[in-house]
Amino acid sequence: MLILRLASLFILFITISLRADPSPAEQKVLEAIKSKDLSVVHLWAPWCSNCQTELKNGGWVKIVKDNPQVHFYFVSVWNGGEDGRAMLKKFDLADQPNLTILADPGPRGKDHIKQFAGMPLSWIPATQVYKGGDLRYALNYGEVRFPVLQQFLEDSQSEWSHKGEPKIE
Repeated sequence: MLILRLASLFILFITISLRADPSPAEQKVLEAIKSKDLSVVHLWAPWCSNCQTELKNGGWVKIVKDNPQVHFYFVSVWNGGEDGRAMLKKFDLADQPNLTILADPGPRGKDHIKQFAGMPLSWIPATQVYKGGDLRYALNYGEVRFPVLQQFLEDSQSEWSHKGEPKIE
Protein backbone atom coordinates (compact mmCIF):
# COMPACT_ATOMS: atom_id res chain seq x y z
CA MET A 1 0.00 0.00 0.00
CA LEU A 2 2.84 2.39 0.84
CA ILE A 3 4.52 1.65 -2.49
CA LEU A 4 1.28 2.44 -4.33
CA ARG A 5 0.96 5.78 -2.52
CA LEU A 6 4.58 6.68 -3.22
CA ALA A 7 4.19 5.75 -6.88
CA SER A 8 1.07 7.92 -7.12
CA LEU A 9 2.86 10.86 -5.53
CA PHE A 10 5.81 10.40 -7.88
CA ILE A 11 3.54 10.39 -10.94
CA LEU A 12 1.75 13.49 -9.67
CA PHE A 13 5.07 15.25 -9.09
CA ILE A 14 6.32 14.37 -12.60
CA THR A 15 3.05 15.52 -14.17
CA ILE A 16 3.22 18.86 -12.38
CA SER A 17 6.91 19.28 -13.20
CA LEU A 18 6.42 18.60 -16.90
CA ARG A 19 3.44 20.91 -17.26
CA ALA A 20 4.16 23.59 -19.83
CA ASP A 21 4.02 27.27 -19.09
CA PRO A 22 0.66 28.90 -19.76
CA SER A 23 0.05 29.95 -23.36
CA PRO A 24 0.01 33.70 -24.15
CA ALA A 25 -3.80 33.55 -24.25
CA GLU A 26 -3.94 31.87 -20.85
CA GLN A 27 -1.44 34.38 -19.41
CA LYS A 28 -3.57 37.27 -20.67
CA VAL A 29 -6.71 35.77 -19.15
CA LEU A 30 -4.99 35.03 -15.82
CA GLU A 31 -3.95 38.67 -15.60
CA ALA A 32 -7.30 40.03 -16.79
CA ILE A 33 -9.45 38.11 -14.31
CA LYS A 34 -7.68 39.89 -11.46
CA SER A 35 -9.58 43.05 -12.41
CA LYS A 36 -11.94 44.49 -9.83
CA ASP A 37 -14.54 44.55 -12.59
CA LEU A 38 -16.43 41.54 -13.89
CA SER A 39 -14.77 39.35 -16.50
CA VAL A 40 -16.38 36.54 -18.47
CA VAL A 41 -14.11 33.90 -19.98
CA HIS A 42 -15.76 31.89 -22.73
CA LEU A 43 -13.89 28.86 -24.06
CA TRP A 44 -15.16 27.82 -27.46
CA ALA A 45 -14.23 26.67 -30.97
CA PRO A 46 -15.76 27.63 -34.32
CA TRP A 47 -16.16 23.96 -35.35
CA CYS A 48 -18.19 23.11 -32.21
CA SER A 49 -21.91 22.79 -32.94
CA ASN A 50 -22.90 23.84 -29.40
CA CYS A 51 -20.74 26.96 -29.74
CA GLN A 52 -22.31 27.72 -33.12
CA THR A 53 -25.80 27.37 -31.62
CA GLU A 54 -24.96 29.96 -28.94
CA LEU A 55 -23.87 32.39 -31.64
CA LYS A 56 -26.80 31.71 -33.98
CA ASN A 57 -29.44 32.39 -31.34
CA GLY A 58 -28.04 35.89 -30.75
CA GLY A 59 -27.51 35.37 -27.03
CA TRP A 60 -23.84 36.31 -26.98
CA VAL A 61 -24.16 39.51 -28.96
CA LYS A 62 -27.07 40.61 -26.77
CA ILE A 63 -25.35 39.87 -23.48
CA VAL A 64 -22.10 41.55 -24.59
CA LYS A 65 -23.96 44.68 -25.78
CA ASP A 66 -26.24 44.77 -22.71
CA ASN A 67 -23.27 44.61 -20.30
CA PRO A 68 -20.70 47.21 -21.40
CA GLN A 69 -19.20 47.27 -17.88
CA VAL A 70 -18.23 43.58 -18.21
CA HIS A 71 -15.22 42.47 -20.22
CA PHE A 72 -15.65 39.29 -22.22
CA TYR A 73 -12.76 37.05 -23.31
CA PHE A 74 -13.58 34.62 -26.10
CA VAL A 75 -10.78 32.06 -26.13
CA SER A 76 -10.77 29.62 -29.02
CA VAL A 77 -9.45 26.27 -27.78
CA TRP A 78 -8.75 22.94 -29.44
CA ASN A 79 -8.57 24.83 -32.74
CA GLY A 80 -4.88 24.73 -33.65
CA GLY A 81 -4.21 28.33 -32.62
CA GLU A 82 -6.93 29.87 -34.81
CA ASP A 83 -9.00 32.47 -32.95
CA GLY A 84 -12.33 32.11 -34.80
CA ARG A 85 -12.54 35.86 -35.43
CA ALA A 86 -14.26 35.37 -38.82
CA MET A 87 -17.15 33.51 -37.21
CA LEU A 88 -17.44 36.07 -34.40
CA LYS A 89 -17.49 38.85 -36.99
CA LYS A 90 -20.32 37.08 -38.83
CA PHE A 91 -22.39 37.31 -35.63
CA ASP A 92 -21.48 40.97 -34.88
CA LEU A 93 -19.22 40.12 -31.93
CA ALA A 94 -15.69 40.69 -33.23
CA ASP A 95 -15.81 44.49 -33.02
CA GLN A 96 -17.48 44.90 -29.64
CA PRO A 97 -15.37 47.23 -27.44
CA ASN A 98 -15.73 45.05 -24.33
CA LEU A 99 -14.70 41.81 -26.03
CA THR A 100 -11.21 40.39 -26.50
CA ILE A 101 -10.61 37.51 -28.89
CA LEU A 102 -7.81 35.08 -28.06
CA ALA A 103 -6.63 31.67 -29.21
CA ASP A 104 -4.93 28.91 -27.32
CA PRO A 105 -2.32 27.29 -29.58
CA GLY A 106 -3.28 23.75 -28.62
CA PRO A 107 -4.54 21.16 -31.08
CA ARG A 108 -7.86 19.40 -31.40
CA GLY A 109 -7.80 15.70 -30.63
CA LYS A 110 -6.19 13.52 -28.02
CA ASP A 111 -3.42 16.01 -27.17
CA HIS A 112 -5.72 18.97 -26.50
CA ILE A 113 -5.44 20.99 -23.29
CA LYS A 114 -7.41 19.69 -20.35
CA GLN A 115 -7.39 22.81 -18.22
CA PHE A 116 -7.31 26.55 -18.79
CA ALA A 117 -6.58 29.23 -16.18
CA GLY A 118 -6.64 26.59 -13.46
CA MET A 119 -10.09 25.31 -14.41
CA PRO A 120 -10.74 21.84 -15.80
CA LEU A 121 -11.64 21.77 -19.46
CA SER A 122 -13.33 18.63 -20.70
CA TRP A 123 -16.07 20.06 -22.91
CA ILE A 124 -16.83 23.22 -24.83
CA PRO A 125 -18.36 25.65 -24.65
CA ALA A 126 -17.34 26.49 -21.10
CA THR A 127 -17.98 29.87 -19.48
CA GLN A 128 -16.65 31.37 -16.24
CA VAL A 129 -17.47 34.62 -14.45
CA TYR A 130 -14.73 36.29 -12.38
CA LYS A 131 -14.53 39.37 -10.18
CA GLY A 132 -11.39 40.58 -8.47
CA GLY A 133 -9.58 37.35 -9.24
CA ASP A 134 -12.30 35.22 -7.68
CA LEU A 135 -14.30 32.72 -9.66
CA ARG A 136 -17.95 33.60 -9.11
CA TYR A 137 -19.65 31.11 -11.44
CA ALA A 138 -18.56 28.35 -13.81
CA LEU A 139 -20.65 26.77 -16.52
CA ASN A 140 -18.36 23.99 -17.62
CA TYR A 141 -20.47 21.77 -19.77
CA GLY A 142 -22.44 22.93 -22.76
CA GLU A 143 -24.47 25.82 -24.01
CA VAL A 144 -25.17 28.86 -21.86
CA ARG A 145 -28.70 29.84 -21.04
CA PHE A 146 -28.35 33.58 -21.39
CA PRO A 147 -30.97 34.63 -18.82
CA VAL A 148 -29.05 32.50 -16.30
CA LEU A 149 -25.73 34.09 -17.30
CA GLN A 150 -27.31 37.55 -17.00
CA GLN A 151 -28.49 36.65 -13.48
CA PHE A 152 -24.98 35.44 -12.62
CA LEU A 153 -23.55 38.77 -13.80
CA GLU A 154 -26.04 40.71 -11.71
CA ASP A 155 -25.42 38.52 -8.66
CA SER A 156 -21.66 38.92 -9.08
CA GLN A 157 -22.02 42.71 -8.95
CA SER A 158 -23.83 42.68 -5.62
CA GLU A 159 -21.90 43.23 -2.42
CA TRP A 160 -22.72 40.90 0.41
CA SER A 161 -21.16 39.69 3.57
CA HIS A 162 -21.78 37.24 6.37
CA LYS A 163 -20.88 39.91 8.95
CA GLY A 164 -23.62 40.35 11.50
CA GLU A 165 -25.33 37.07 10.71
CA PRO A 166 -25.95 34.75 13.62
CA LYS A 167 -23.52 31.86 13.90
CA ILE A 168 -24.77 28.34 13.58
CA GLU A 169 -23.68 26.40 16.62
